[in-house]
Amino acid sequence: MCRSIKTLFNFDPLATDDEIQAASLQFVRKLSGFNEPSKANEEAFQRAVTEVAEVARHLLNSLVTNAEPRNREVEIERARSKAAKRFGTAVD
Repeated sequence: MCRSIKTLFNFDPLATDDEIQAASLQFVRKLSGFNEPSKANEEAFQRAVTEVAEVARHLLNSLVTNAEPRNREVEIERARSKAAKRFGTAVD
């Protein structure tokens, strides 16, 4: 899985359209192998991003869980701590 695609389910507040769009863009980039498509492929690339975002939103709205919603700030701090351990960098 592409490392820049983040889990979006079970957060309070819910995932934003911008977060879903960013994850969809990363997914299409990974599948296509294009960071930026050529002019010839731009329309198909953008259409795929839009369609993936629609499906992702539908998925997120359909999922259910009994678990408590995750806190974004706590998850960000966990990610920073994990990165500091992995790469030996200071945590801000």
